[in-house]
Amino acid sequence: MDRRQEILEAASKSFTLFGYKATTMDQVARIANVGKGTIYTFFSNKEELLQEVVVSMIREMKRETDKLINTKLSFMENAHVSLMKMLEFREKHLLFAKLIEEEKALRTPEVKQMLQVIEGEIVSYIAERIQIGISKDEINECEPQLVAYLLFKSYLAFVVDWQKTHDEPISEEKILMIFKETIFGGLKKK
Repeated sequence: MDRRQEILEAASKSFTLFGYKATTMDQVARIANVGKGTIYTFFSNKEELLQEVVVSMIREMKRETDKLINTKLSFMENAHVSLMKMLEFREKHLLFAKLIEEEKALRTPEVKQMLQVIEGEIVSYIAERIQIGISKDEINECEPQLVAYLLFKSYLAFVVDWQKTHDEPISEEKILMIFKETIFGGLKKK
């Protein structure tokens, strides 16, 4: 493994453990077992380091989601599986969870910006899938970016937010049924 990658892994570990605000370049250097100056040969500051860590995390999320796409399934089934995987990734990836926690507690501007980048990447990924569905004539013509945003936020509400105010989570099967009867039903070509 090269030095740059070692630094990125150390930074990811530090951001996950301590959050963005509490992470220092000294900590990252100690974890990576390099001098602090070595970090600055690759990254000009902590914000740039966070940005690179987040970009790597987004790539990983897309790779994991791409593995689930099955060309034999309909757009609706692939969209559902993809959205559930992205939300699962969001909930289980410790760095992502730490960034969300820090943004809520401390309102760190750099963290807020990175969360917006992550959300934007997720919405763009979904929009690409919608565009593929349109080109395959599986779904009605629509504005992919807006529909992607609606799908992402709706899934987020059912998977994450619902549990905050209700005793039981909604099952994945029920979520799919609700979306088939509503949003997916409106998208599907008749």
